[in-house]
Amino acid sequence: MALLEVDGLVKRFERRRLFKPAAAVHAVDGISFVVGEGESFGLVGESGSGKTTAARCILGLATPTAGDIRFDGHPVGAMTPKELQVLRRSVQPVFQDPYASLNPRLPVGDTVAEPLVVHRVGNRASRQVRVRELLTQVGLDPSLLPRRPHELSGGQRQRIALARALALGPRLVVLDEPVSSLDASVGAQIVNLLMQLQRDLGLAMLFITHDLRLVRHMTTRMAVMRAGRIVETATTTALFATPMHPYTQTLLAAADLSRPLDLDPPGNAASADHDTPLREIAAGHWARV
Repeated sequence: MALLEVDGLVKRFERRRLFKPAAAVHAVDGISFVVGEGESFGLVGESGSGKTTAARCILGLATPTAGDIRFDGHPVGAMTPKELQVLRRSVQPVFQDPYASLNPRLPVGDTVAEPLVVHRVGNRASRQVRVRELLTQVGLDPSLLPRRPHELSGGQRQRIALARALALGPRLVVLDEPVSSLDASVGAQIVNLLMQLQRDLGLAMLFITHDLRLVRHMTTRMAVMRAGRIVETATTTALFATPMHPYTQTLLAAADLSRPLDLDPPGNAASADHDTPLREIAAGHWARV
């Protein structure tokens, strides 16, 4: 069953230039994909490919220029304020840098409880119980409740960010580079935690990342973005086994899958015809070839 449907999403920015007309920049240029209930989906691309802008549109942090986003069959653009409030409880983000996304003045307990307070869930006593449950769920000791972000390690801060995201019982978590700011061993612990949370809670997860190792390990389906467009999408197994688009082939050939990949624009893959339409190569496997 489709939980999130993105159909023809476009996000255009105006780039102002001195003494010249403003130029339109298509950060996202007509992408479409579906994330099923309880599924892990990866959106992969180098810096500037448009994947984070797409995530911001899905989260309501940016307004799409065109296209449709539907959650549980309901068009997000046509939602009433009350329906949008329900949506925000159902879709929660986890960002790349937990230190930047956590309020440095708030202790851990208040940070995790913040969504419950904003959405008026329970009373003070019940929220305190829920916060303790959430910390235990992400593998932290409740003794950390009075501490502030600067007193925690990077891995602990990312677990706090996860606990906050889980506070309202979301159905979809959007994770933007969730382990790229962590060292390898701590990142592996966070990946294992995410797998456990998905098994226990039945969460759908959308991974926004350039880390091919993470995508291969965590997702069932994936899409590769370049310059605002999806150039290939398939099951993760099929895409790694038989990449069809030259850009995808170059990414996989350049990647050391034993560690996170720091992508640079890879060679001559840019010469592929960007305007070629997606076509189905095999069942569920589409590429611009």
